Amino acid sequence: MLIIINNQNVFSNATTMKLDLPRYTERFGATSLHGVQRVYELDSGFDDGKSMSETLMKVGNEQISEIERKMAIVIPIKGERLRLLEGVLSGVPHDCLVIIVSNSPRQPVDRYMLEKDALQQFNKFVGRNALILHQRDPGLSEALNEVGYTSMLGPDGVVRSGKAEGMVLGMLLAKMAGKEYVGFIDADNYVPGAVNEYVKIFASGIAMSKTPYTMVRVSWIYKPKMSETGLYFSKWGRVSELTNQHLNSLISYYTGFETEVMRTGNSGEHCMSLKLAELLTFSSGYSIEPYEIVNVLEEFGGIIPTSYQDAMDKGVEVMQVETRNPHFHEDKGEDHLKEMVVASMGSIYHSKICPPKLREKILESLRTRNMLEEGQQEPPAPVKIDPFKDIDIRQFAKVLSKASTYAQ
Repeated sequence: MLIIINNQNVFSNATTMKLDLPRYTERFGATSLHGVQRVYELDSGFDDGKSMSETLMKVGNEQISEIERKMAIVIPIKGERLRLLEGVLSGVPHDCLVIIVSNSPRQPVDRYMLEKDALQQFNKFVGRNALILHQRDPGLSEALNEVGYTSMLGPDGVVRSGKAEGMVLGMLLAKMAGKEYVGFIDADNYVPGAVNEYVKIFASGIAMSKTPYTMVRVSWIYKPKMSETGLYFSKWGRVSELTNQHLNSLISYYTGFETEVMRTGNSGEHCMSLKLAELLTFSSGYSIEPYEIVNVLEEFGGIIPTSYQDAMDKGVEVMQVETRNPHFHEDKGEDHLKEMVVASMGSIYHSKICPPKLREKILESLRTRNMLEEGQQEPPAPVKIDPFKDIDIRQFAKVLSKASTYAQ
């Protein structure tokens, strides 16, 4: 069921951000992988006309506001607490279109209806436009079948229950709504101010980019964890550290120079221009974030042929920006971490450009950590989701409007 909640649009005052230009760039074919950039001021005030350092960039109010009006923020959700969702909503800048894609259980309690009601109530007070749908909605499957985009459908004929599937559905709705950029923010974030910073980072990265094929990924300054002595502000999550290591090994194999450029392999908080997003093949489940990088290297790294010459000519930029706010999120347990590690490693291991030596290194790493199931020789190959460039988006919207129930 897709629900559209329309309210009066109100102009928002976007903040200004000052951040440094990329200090280091790894060039991989037509792809520029920029090293992590630092935010110096979340709000750098009005432009007083004074000259700035050549290594810093000040992104103005008008630039950020204009980009936010062209951006959809997709929030995948699967049973997260409603208070967390409301906090995330409150942090998203007003001019962005909010798209919630739910995979929450419908029984015994219909969590999706609770999420819809919470969104509707929230929007009554803030006057914002929003979309919400459940990814297992049969009407959605009917619309996907109608336009021949079936790589997200499972054996039961409806969309599979993976995070990646929800994110790709969010991209389709963003394209349907005529947006130029799509950002992703997880629903389990405890700090609304951090959410607001993520979107400002998205807009600032897009403003700095020199190509229409752009990706901006958030690097968290800290991921705090509870310890016996209180909060411990760790720099890297356990999954991220492992994923980044092997992504950098993949890049180093082809460049011949060891690198640490990739720091955002598992960043759930990231955005893309739809011009780039619609060209990518996506990896199902929790491997979607690292495989976005892998697929960019596959398509635009010059190693194997590509069908997208315009992107090769104009170049693809991947930006990584470090936050000022720490990343507080729900701890989902060891099983969740294991699932993420195996999925992330599998997305690299089974890549068309992964060299045999790196495959051996990945297997050794998984076996050392007892991540493979008994009798399992390698991480399972992720299911792929096709690019959505050639979908008839008008026909998709037309069928979806008839097959799903809308509420104003």
